Amino acid sequence: MESKSREWMQCKKSGPRYKIGVKQFIEFAFSQKSVKDVVPCPCVKCNNERRKCRDEIELDLHKFGIVKSYTLWLRHGESIGDQATHNNIINESNEFQEHEHDEMLDMLHEAFGVPLENDVEGERDKVSEGGDPKDAAEAFYKLMGDLELELYPGCKQFSKLSFLVKLFHIKCLTGIPDKSLEMVLSLFKEALPKDNTLPESYNEAEKIIKNLSLESIKIDACPNNCMLFWKEHADAQECVNCHASRWKKNEPSSESSTSQSKPKKIPSKTMRYFPLIPRLQRIFMSTKTAASMRWHSDERVDDPDGVMRHLADSKAWKSFDEQYPTFASEPRNVLLGLASDGFSPFRNGHIPHSTWPVVLIPYNLPPWLCMKQKSFILSMLIPGPKGPKDKIDVYLQPLIEELKLLWEVGVETYDASRKENFRMFASLLWTISDYPAYGDLSGWSTGGAVGCPSCNSDTCSRWLSNGGKHCYMGHRRFLPMDHMWRYNGSNFDGKQELRPKPKQLSGEELLQQVNDEQAASKHTSKKRRRTKKKEKATKLWRKKSIFFELPYWSSLLIRHNLDVMHIEKNVCETLLGTLLDIEGKSKDNMKARLDLEELNIRKSLHPIRDPNNPTEIPKVFPPAPFTLYLEQKRNLCNFLTSVKFPDGYASNISRNSSLKERKLTGLKSHDYHVILEHLLPLAIRDWPVSLSAPLIKLSEFFRVLCSKALKIDE
Repeated sequence: MESKSREWMQCKKSGPRYKIGVKQFIEFAFSQKSVKDVVPCPCVKCNNERRKCRDEIELDLHKFGIVKSYTLWLRHGESIGDQATHNNIINESNEFQEHEHDEMLDMLHEAFGVPLENDVEGERDKVSEGGDPKDAAEAFYKLMGDLELELYPGCKQFSKLSFLVKLFHIKCLTGIPDKSLEMVLSLFKEALPKDNTLPESYNEAEKIIKNLSLESIKIDACPNNCMLFWKEHADAQECVNCHASRWKKNEPSSESSTSQSKPKKIPSKTMRYFPLIPRLQRIFMSTKTAASMRWHSDERVDDPDGVMRHLADSKAWKSFDEQYPTFASEPRNVLLGLASDGFSPFRNGHIPHSTWPVVLIPYNLPPWLCMKQKSFILSMLIPGPKGPKDKIDVYLQPLIEELKLLWEVGVETYDASRKENFRMFASLLWTISDYPAYGDLSGWSTGGAVGCPSCNSDTCSRWLSNGGKHCYMGHRRFLPMDHMWRYNGSNFDGKQELRPKPKQLSGEELLQQVNDEQAASKHTSKKRRRTKKKEKATKLWRKKSIFFELPYWSSLLIRHNLDVMHIEKNVCETLLGTLLDIEGKSKDNMKARLDLEELNIRKSLHPIRDPNNPTEIPKVFPPAPFTLYLEQKRNLCNFLTSVKFPDGYASNISRNSSLKERKLTGLKSHDYHVILEHLLPLAIRDWPVSLSAPLIKLSEFFRVLCSKALKIDE
């Protein structure tokens, strides 16, 4: 045993190195000639003061650990002459290697929910909360074996598992294709010594890493988005609603005609669902994130001035805590936000395709973590090529089922930071989306005469015959009753506004409204049906949202939020398009002027008609107060394109501008964000006050709205 290293004594007692070292120590201690049946026990508790038998010492060393400073085993037969051999057991490189090994060991334990300390009551044999314990245990110990397996004989810096983990980490960060990674893996396989343990192919490497990942489920869907082939319909071959086939039509080929086997059936549409419960449990399995999930309760300080720096400072969060004190009493219960929007996964933007991810955000985390991409939880991927629109509820069924379970029953979860089990509950606080997706998620009819969700049935709108759309009026109703703009009709629609603001309906009132409308539609369907045009004009809701199945949904203060990024982008794009008179982007066009003439307001802006032929469509209209001259447009474009930004702050706007045509094209949402909040106030500072003041106030509004600290009163 003199030649054996004592590095295992510095390892964690749950690790395989430590366990092997304990066996070697016991064999050495009881192999001495002077030893009978008992020897001093070198565990932390006994410290060589008590003599015990072989089994008792082994149990104590696993339970309490060995005295790490006892590197020369004088009480167990070693001589003082061996001291020099063990003085420098752990040098700097060994410490680094041990740190790397411990990090990988921690990752394995946290991934499978196995506590690092063996003396945690009731957790010694635990491997995983979900799935087959036998399969999970087999995968765990297989990975433990790969962790102890050297990359090649004599390699101390990398094990088989640590090398693959780092390699796949690089793949995730850089987006290396599978084929490229397989070529790199083959190159490493040839470059390393012949006895290396690298897998032969990318598929073999992926199978090893896959044991660290969380479960994902493929659920087939009706091609018309009518239903999921799930639960009681898992074996159905066609949609129970539209009777569309579950499978794609197999095209005959020369291979299939000669083959005796049946062609493999390919689903028409498949959704990827990523179960929420194991992902929330994994957050608490990591000591690095489990403590952060209590930040909103343990470390957050309520600002006496009513400043909102975290969602827990908001009225919606506090209202939820007041209504459900039992849920709020456990700070580890999770409050979630849901965001969804469509995007094209193809680099070629001309390919019409819309894939919809549904992302969950755990708001328990501190502000500097909860909005980071690594903290987001991908819940599902709804396939294209077209978005689900109103039928998104069909795809949300598995998530809603999990959310109901997390609210009513909860799940047993291990908290690594406190080394204890607790029952975790979770709740969905609201959704975040753009305005079209808001209608899909909430069920509200976002278009037509009653398209405003705030005004509800009291929406004030007018149909613009020339513009071919509804114009929503009555904004002055939200001003204080004594505000001067209420009595200023000439600059608005020609009338004074003396009506109070519309009543804001609670969640319970909205739910009752939906139920009443559904009952009325069923009743009228049995009688003489009205015309579709009239029915569409009076319908407030397109559907009853699936979120109302959550027991607490109707009691929430805020259920749906509009994404400020899309609003800011649309506002700035329209503003620049109107100021620069960009064709197709400006809202000041002949159709708008004809509508002003039809409404008999703003007579100074009416189009100029030919007195000899007044019925002819006019081609010229007078300039508006916000119309810019050619020199002003040129100066605005020059300023926006000449600004130099710090690296990473914004893109080069000059690439998307044309000074000759005086227009901006191809800007991203973040570019509009920078222009509206920071550049526009500087560019228009020398304009007339009547034009610059409203735009500067608009810029200030969005800048305050997007700030990290926001006063609730504002």
